[in-house]
Amino acid sequence: MSVRRPWLLPLAPVYRLVLAIKAQMFRWGWLNQERLESPVISVGSVSAGGAGKTPVVLMLTTMLRQRGYAVRILSRGYGRSSATVERVEPFDDAGWHGDEPVLLAQRSGVPVFVGAERYKAGLLAERSEPTEKTMVHLLDDGFQHRQLARDVDIVLLTQEDVEDRLLPAGNLREPLETVAKADVLVLREEEVDALGGFVDELTRDKSGPAVWVIRRTLSLGEGGEVALPTMPLAFCGIARPESFSRMLKGQGYEPVEMVVFRDHHRYDEKDVQRLIERARASGANGFCTTEKDAVKLTEEMRERLEQVGPIVVARLNVELLDEKDALIQLVAMVGGLDRRRR
Repeated sequence: MSVRRPWLLPLAPVYRLVLAIKAQMFRWGWLNQERLESPVISVGSVSAGGAGKTPVVLMLTTMLRQRGYAVRILSRGYGRSSATVERVEPFDDAGWHGDEPVLLAQRSGVPVFVGAERYKAGLLAERSEPTEKTMVHLLDDGFQHRQLARDVDIVLLTQEDVEDRLLPAGNLREPLETVAKADVLVLREEEVDALGGFVDELTRDKSGPAVWVIRRTLSLGEGGEVALPTMPLAFCGIARPESFSRMLKGQGYEPVEMVVFRDHHRYDEKDVQRLIERARASGANGFCTTEKDAVKLTEEMRERLEQVGPIVVARLNVELLDEKDALIQLVAMVGGLDRRRR
């Protein structure tokens, strides 16, 4: 296993103990779990970012809407300025709400609500967005959020997770064995063989999680409206920038340079000036960035960057390899929950 911060390795057992105590307190009822009226489907991971939860939430939103459900997305809104519980509109300020909620509001076509306490966000969704259809909440990044009771736990697992360590030495927020408690385990197509042994151990028991496999693809530009710069400078502020770089190269689209910011970075004028200077120094004739980064660029920032060349937004899409079976499983889970609540 890789150790990102080896000097903090002695603290990992302490972190594991704190997690175990907290879990036990929930089991004993010393910490309360709140339950919403409508079913809650959590999409989460064991790592501190970078697993690709947002496109999976979007995929599930589409699947559920096609089956006639009214979907409401609940998000923490990591890194946001706001401390209130509120609905997110598609073109709201990403600094106020957080980049992921704004991106979800733009692409999902369903109401998105943010709140540090996702239960309160769910209450707002149920009270302010009534519907004749069966309502389902999609909880973005909810595997560690035990204050809100989840009815279905969907957990993304990557090869990097299996090779990682617990915080603070690594980036795992949960011990790997906790994924056995999930209802569904989501793997990337290119990592299925590498994770086969680990997954076999988890699913050996009949009560283990179902396994879904997703294919990830990048689409560059928006419907061909922007001509792709031939020598782009790529930039991003995401948890796993190397994955973005690999996918660009896999598309045959190799940047002349990659500028990396911290995860959930909020761009300012100094960043824009830095990007312009780096682009001109490297001979770049445009930019390429992720959707999560693009939503944080103001109109003024875009105009300044476009003095160098067009900005291409790389959209990460996911699809299930066996969507029919996965949809049957998901509808059975949600339908069963709905019948129990009536």
